Amino acid sequence: MEIADKLLSMVYALVAFAVVLGLILFLASRYERRGGRSIAWWFIAPTLLLLAVALVYPALRTIWYSFFDASGASFVGLDNYGTVFTQSDQLVVLRNTVLWTLVTPFVATAVGMLYAILVDGAKGEGVAKALVFLPMAISLVGASIIWKFMYDFRDPAAGTEKNPVEQIGLLNQVILWLGGDAKNFLLDSPGNTFWLILVMIWIQAGFAMTILSASIKAIPSEMVEAARLDGVHGFKMFRFITLPSIRPSVVVVLTTIAIACLKVFDIVRTMTGGQFNTSVVANEFYTQTFSAANQGLGAALAVVLFILVVPIIVYNVRQLRASEGR
Repeated sequence: MEIADKLLSMVYALVAFAVVLGLILFLASRYERRGGRSIAWWFIAPTLLLLAVALVYPALRTIWYSFFDASGASFVGLDNYGTVFTQSDQLVVLRNTVLWTLVTPFVATAVGMLYAILVDGAKGEGVAKALVFLPMAISLVGASIIWKFMYDFRDPAAGTEKNPVEQIGLLNQVILWLGGDAKNFLLDSPGNTFWLILVMIWIQAGFAMTILSASIKAIPSEMVEAARLDGVHGFKMFRFITLPSIRPSVVVVLTTIAIACLKVFDIVRTMTGGQFNTSVVANEFYTQTFSAANQGLGAALAVVLFILVVPIIVYNVRQLRASEGR
């Protein structure tokens, strides 16, 4: 019965979609004589309606709730925002978010760019790129579980001389082979945040490599040959030819990764749950709203996250328009 109900719901959804699309096409055909702009508005209207219902209205409601207390019953003004920017735990959350946003984009882009330059035109280039891009095919939760095993720590004090504790974490096992002591990578702050950041770098380096590699290949060969005839080689070639040519792509990669880092949730939630001073704004928003039942503070954190994302998006759009000569 459950399968039948699901299939019936799917049929209803398809019929509703067909009816709406048919209605739009019918109205568009009636207004065809008024010009293309009138027709365009009939197709844009459903999108605008969905944006208003699913994006604008929830955003305004979230802003409104951010001015109320934990239960959403009493108006407290800017108190929740004051908590975000003054409470010690929340300041740690903001610090971690800043670290994610500053470190990850630049390191991931640098690694991806270096790899793209090194394998450009090399034998087996396709396979080499596929290996680096492969982490992009893994979900953030899956990647977090993989790296959680990499960082795994077993307390040696829990074992005995006859039955010593064996480390199953790859990094700790390598440390033991080198004569060192096992370390709990995810416990000590703020170093544990950088170990979490490494997971995102591992994932995003493949994205950066793919975009920048395509941009490097799009550089006109005549420009490269002319530079070589002028004696430009090595780092000077990268500085004066390659980097200026791929600058728009570099900006897109940096801003895209920065936005992903501002919204990072899966890695922190899966690997530490936000404990040991590793929480970020997105994770704290979830924790305060659904675990601590503090609706007002959760809404304030969501608004702060939105405010942090907007300047990056605006800068990205302006750079794209500038690169297109608008």
